[in-house]
Order: sequence, then structure tokens, then C-alpha cells
Amino acid sequence: MEMSLDMVRDESMALEDALDELESAEDFLDYFGIPFDPRVVQINRLHIMQRYHDYLTKSASSLQQHQEDEPALRAVYQVLLERAYQDFVDSDALTEKVFKVFRMHEPQTSFVSIDSLLGP
Repeated sequence: MEMSLDMVRDESMALEDALDELESAEDFLDYFGIPFDPRVVQINRLHIMQRYHDYLTKSASSLQQHQEDEPALRAVYQVLLERAYQDFVDSDALTEKVFKVFRMHEPQTSFVSIDSLLGP
């Protein structure tokens, strides 16, 4: 049974359950009440959601602290999603380099000692 966004927004639904029902970047942004430009989301949806995941991962200790305080936990989730979205309003996917494929051709630095060049 598919739930409508109105049903998911129901405050009586636990945050974890509500998040399980969200399917798209637009669903997440709507759920957390974050205004967004559909063109930005259409072009960057995967990047936004990956950046959101990255922010959640980096904030694991903060999320753990709020585990029993659902309104605070919801606020942290909202701030992190808004930050992820804003990253792509202010920048673009090539600049942000969320996915490994964008970082593969960056210059690599290596250290070669003089001893290894001179040999035995």
C-alpha cells in the first residue's frame, strides 16, 4: 500500500517510519518543509541525496545523542538535508564532486625519495 505525502507528514507517525515511506528527493524536501527549485533538484537529485547521506554519516554521534528526542532528531535531519540541497544551489555537481567518478581525474601526488632515484 502506497502512502500519500500527507499521511507521511502526520505527526503521529514515527520519524523512522515516515522516512521509510519517502521515495524521491522531492519527497524528502517536501516532508521536511524545505522550499526548493524543481530545476535544481531535477538536475542534481542523486548528488543532493548522496551529499545528505554523507552529512548523516558524518553526524552519526550527534544523531545518536538525539535518538530519544524525536523533535530534535527531526531538526537535525532537516538541517542536514537543507545544507545538502543548498550545496547544489550555490554550486554544481562538477565542483562538489560527490561521486568518485568526478574525483578520478584529479591530479595525484606521489612522493619519490632521492634514494630510490639514485638506486643502490
